[in-house]
Amino acid sequence: ILSDIHLGTKNCQASKVNHFLKHVAAERIILNGDIIDGWSLKRQGVWKKEHTRFLRIILKRVEKQGIEVIYLRGNHDDILERFLPMRFGNLSIVDEYIHETKKGRYLVLHGDVFDAITQKTKWLAVLGDIGYRALMRLNRVYNKYRSWRGKEYFSISKLIKAKVKNAVNYISDFEQEVELLAKRKKCIGIMCGHIHTPADKMIGEVHYLNSGDWVESATALVEHFDGRFEILEYNEFCKRLKAKSKKKSSNSAKARNEGEDNTLVAFK
Repeated sequence: ILSDIHLGTKNCQASKVNHFLKHVAAERIILNGDIIDGWSLKRQGVWKKEHTRFLRIILKRVEKQGIEVIYLRGNHDDILERFLPMRFGNLSIVDEYIHETKKGRYLVLHGDVFDAITQKTKWLAVLGDIGYRALMRLNRVYNKYRSWRGKEYFSISKLIKAKVKNAVNYISDFEQEVELLAKRKKCIGIMCGHIHTPADKMIGEVHYLNSGDWVESATALVEHFDGRFEILEYNEFCKRLKAKSKKKSSNSAKARNEGEDNTLVAFK
């Protein structure tokens, strides 16, 4: 489950999400809103080759591999709302979705329905988005300096979310509204995006999951084949991929030494 990629913005980490998608096996991919940032594109946003590549990877998964893709509209790609629901083979574009798991039903939706500002005063939400983009520009400059000093990436926005009382309260209120809706829909859990804050926790009796974003967090929500959920950060994903590659190389070298068939060893 991926959300808040914001294709069409400078802050979109498209190369990372493309690398992630190319190296994961999946039966279903859920794109949980704000995949394409229509608000930014209206204000002369930036569309890069990596953004087009993301769309090609998704469509190739649908066409060549038969993977089911569920695209839920967000507030930044709200233009889709005029046409919902739509279905093109294994690609569905919907407003909300019920995801059946081994444990029970999960309601999947972007999450902007819990945001009073987005719903009732869109102009204020757009103004807030412009301020957020300015903050991210400052973040890029600051992290170029940190990189020059040999330091790791640091998110100013995450610090603000964690420290500023209004931001903390906003996230808390958002999560409480999520719990109530899940209960009304008779679901044991809910999967959201929107607030760019990854989460995997219980809110009362409801399992609350937030897939984060690909602007700051670079996280995906993964449902493993055994039914277990995980918030997977891109850096952690790269470590696992590297470890798997080393193991595969080691097995291949061993197979060559023992005269075994490499493909069979890889399959094992």
